[in-house]
Amino acid sequence: MSLNRNRNFKFDWITIILFLLLISFGWINILSASAQGEVLSYLDMSTPYGKQLVFILFTVLLIIVVLSIEAKFYERFASIIYLISIMSLLGLFIFGKTVNGATSWYGIGGFTLQPSEFAKFATALAVAKYISDLQTNIKNIKDQLKTALIIFIPAFLILLQNDAGSTLVYAAFFFVFYREGVPQLYLMLVLSVLTLSISVLKFSVISVCIVVTLIVFLHHFFIKKNKSSLYKPFLISLSCLIFSFGVHLFYNNILQTHQQNRISLWLRLEKDPEKLQKMKRTISYNLNESEKAISSGGFSGKGFLEGTRTIGKFVPEQHTDYIFSTVGEEWGFLGSSTVVILFIFLILRVLYLSELQKSQFSRVYGYSVASILFFHFMINIGMVMGLIPTVGIPLPFFSYGGSGLWGFTILLFVFIKLDANRINEW
Repeated sequence: MSLNRNRNFKFDWITIILFLLLISFGWINILSASAQGEVLSYLDMSTPYGKQLVFILFTVLLIIVVLSIEAKFYERFASIIYLISIMSLLGLFIFGKTVNGATSWYGIGGFTLQPSEFAKFATALAVAKYISDLQTNIKNIKDQLKTALIIFIPAFLILLQNDAGSTLVYAAFFFVFYREGVPQLYLMLVLSVLTLSISVLKFSVISVCIVVTLIVFLHHFFIKKNKSSLYKPFLISLSCLIFSFGVHLFYNNILQTHQQNRISLWLRLEKDPEKLQKMKRTISYNLNESEKAISSGGFSGKGFLEGTRTIGKFVPEQHTDYIFSTVGEEWGFLGSSTVVILFIFLILRVLYLSELQKSQFSRVYGYSVASILFFHFMINIGMVMGLIPTVGIPLPFFSYGGSGLWGFTILLFVFIKLDANRINEW
């Protein structure tokens, strides 16, 4: 009995240590971003850093519960967990609380709970469950569509809540598909769509279509040396033309004004200096102040609680989605690089452990965890530094918020439990 008891504690401590380092450094920066210069009271529930510390303490209990549950439970009840998650998203349309234009929260006393943060781990479980089913062959189009539907349902419900940022994260599951054997053609198609969309917005529909048509026909005649059938190059050129006009119409008629402005600033589409300055004072104010805060940190930073732009509250709500700007100002290039390295190590560690899994369910879930963390990490830091358009998603284990912290914790520690099941088996 003692031997079995000891084996139950053989978790991957490297992953757990990386998690603890990130969550600790995250809280330190929330403290910096939300402190008002008063005497610090760490359990003061009127301050973001006080609330976050309570959230972290509750996280310890949450981890104990997740690790105490038998690993097979997550596979056996994956479908039920997914359905409960979908019901919680549907309930928002009746009982939801609207914050900043998004109906994504339940109000519980003085706290709010965001079910979309928990839907990620529930969807990851459902995807892993379906793909690992003996009757599923992910290389078949029928099974691909069914798996895509599992992902689409929560993503669509979240989009209806006016939370485009959280919806975007569900694209991370594409990496899972690719690992499990989806044809490479899909990857080429996704890259082509992204390149074509950006090119159409940056230049024009006609110019992009002319360039693509020239490339297609030159490839057809001079590389493939096929001078007989013009069916394929003509079809590709026509598809390019239709898609390009679709992108143009979507950008100008479907996207909201603030979304158009963010993309316009990112691609530098706006040429009017007066309008550009107005946009920088309004729609991109947070981004401009974030970039200034990060650049002012220099190589080693200004020091803990010494960031002048952080103290001055130049970046609104800096303790949430823009928390990385506090890291940049107070800890400089060294601190920012450390955070990036920790995230990369964590993601690579999860991928490494995923490849060691004996069951397809655990491997698929592990890749889902790594993909979701990577998407959040890449988009949030890229957004704060102005490398990609502004999208409202948190930095895992760093940004303020109980729902986000608990959602990411469950997501990661369910995998740690699944991996522990592999370690503890003879």
